[in-house]
Order: sequence, then structure tokens, then C-alpha cells
Amino acid sequence: MEITTWFGTIVTDKDRKISTKECSLCSKNPDSIARHIIDSRPSKASSLQIDLRSTALECGFVDSEEEYETLLRESAIKASKIQISNATTIDIRIIQAVEAIDDIDETTNLLSERLSEWYGMYFPELNLTSEDLAQFVAKHGSKSNLTQDNEWYSIANNSMGAELSGSEEKVIKDFATNLCNLYKNRKEIEDYIMENMEYAAPNLTNIAGALLGSRLISMTGSLERLASLPSSTIQVIGANKALFKHLRSRATSPKHGVIFNHPLIKNAPWWQRGKIARAFASKISLAARIDYYSGEVNDKLSINLDEKIQNIKNTYPYPPGKNKSKN
Repeated sequence: MEITTWFGTIVTDKDRKISTKECSLCSKNPDSIARHIIDSRPSKASSLQIDLRSTALECGFVDSEEEYETLLRESAIKASKIQISNATTIDIRIIQAVEAIDDIDETTNLLSERLSEWYGMYFPELNLTSEDLAQFVAKHGSKSNLTQDNEWYSIANNSMGAELSGSEEKVIKDFATNLCNLYKNRKEIEDYIMENMEYAAPNLTNIAGALLGSRLISMTGSLERLASLPSSTIQVIGANKALFKHLRSRATSPKHGVIFNHPLIKNAPWWQRGKIARAFASKISLAARIDYYSGEVNDKLSINLDEKIQNIKNTYPYPPGKNKSKN
């Protein structure tokens, strides 16, 4: 009888006596033992009524109980580290990237407002916001540094704002430069998401786009969780307030959640959005399941979606209560 243990495979006869010649033992390397533990899934010694400590000594795997304890402890720690490392799947890393973008957006919005108020004391006529404002301040600093070929030159000459001193200019330029770096970092994270979504969920990316697809994965917790949800749930992900209001009162049920941000729904006439959202969510659900369970790219999904949406547009060209004769 072969029995798999954490230190190798042992062979016993009918009387449970160990055949030392037929045993296959691991090397005394914690890394190789850890890999053996993960790959082989050792049998439970309690159910087999085997004393592993005595067996390891009898087989000659270790020379003492102290060596047995040391190897077991080191190998178990190594195996745990490997399993934790393997548990960090690509969709989990994508979720971290999405949440990082959310944190950056919150920070940049706050800092951009501060820069607008701060620099507005020196150049209130400057009609720039967000990244454009940060780049302008980081590049030029004081309005007096503008050259004649700059589009803001004439406005700057007639500005009612105060003048920036040398020390003030350095501080505000450094502030704007740091803000520009945040905007740059956000774009880099977006590129990272788009690159990894093509690998982790190619069908979901083809249907919803990398950014919306990653957002859905983030909001549900994993690609596995997204793949397990029905299309009706996917359709209203992100519409929590409207959904709770519908459940508590007689308010109409939400027709779409975060998927509204996709151009197929956002740019559609209002009376078509609910039907398009339903068809869109159905394809997202199917795409997520294919990505999770097989990973094979199915080009027919996007073709079928286009056909369904075109059919909706042809069937419902006018708002409810209107027809062609009235127009």
C-alpha cells in the first residue's frame, strides 16, 4: 500500500510494515518538500493510524526528532507562502488597480480644486481646470513668464491678479508638478488595466471594454463572482440607491447601473436604454462565464450583441405614445 506523506511516499505491506527499499523520499530541501506538499496532497495520518514522526525515522528520512520538527516547520512555512502567492490571481491585481484609480481620482479632484483657488489669486482670468491647469502652472509658473506666442499672453498682461514672488512661484510650481505626476500615474495604471484585461478576460473586454469590464470585476469582487451572477443582477450593479428605493417604496425599478457609462446605452434614446441594457448585461454575463471557465475568445458574442441592438433600434424607433404618422 502506498501512502503519501509530507516527506515522500512510503510503501507498507498488509501488516502495515514499511518497506524501506520501495519508499520514495524527498530531499531534505524545504523548497522541494513544500512543492511536494502542494502538488501531492498528503494523506491524513490520523485516518491511516500512522505515526509520521516514527515513520520518518524508520525510513531514514531524518536522524532525530529535532531534525524532523525543523524540516516540518520550514517546509510548512514555505508551502504556505507559495499558496498565498498563487492565490493572488490576475483579476485580484486588476481590482487593486481599479481601486488605485479611484483613490487617485479622489485625490486629484481635491488637489485640483486647491490649485485652482490658489493660483486663481494670481491669474483669475485663466480658464483652465484639472490636468490642463496643473500642466500650465507646472510649465510656466508666474503669468509674467508667458511669451508673446502663448495664447494667454494678452490676457495675462491685463490680469488683475497679484504677482508671484520667487519663493511662492517655486512652491506652487512644485505643487502643480506633483499633481501632474498623479495624472500621469493614473494613465499608466489605465494602460496596465487594459493590457491585463486582454489576458484575464478577453471576451468581457471585447463586449464591455477594458475599463468598464475591470470596474464590474472590482464591484463584484472577482471574475469568478461576476461569472456566477445572473444578467439581471449585472444590469443593475452600481444602482444600489435606486434599487433600495424601489424595494422600499413604489419607485420604478432601475434599468441600468454602472453599465450606463457604455456608449451603447449612454448614447441611445431614453426609451431604448432599458432594452439595450438588458441585452448588454446578458452578453456581459455570458462573456464573463466563457472567460472564467474556458478563456477562449468567442468573436460571435459581439456580433450577436450588435444584431440585437440593431433589432431594438429598428423595432422601437419612436418614444412610447408616438408613431410615425405623428412625426
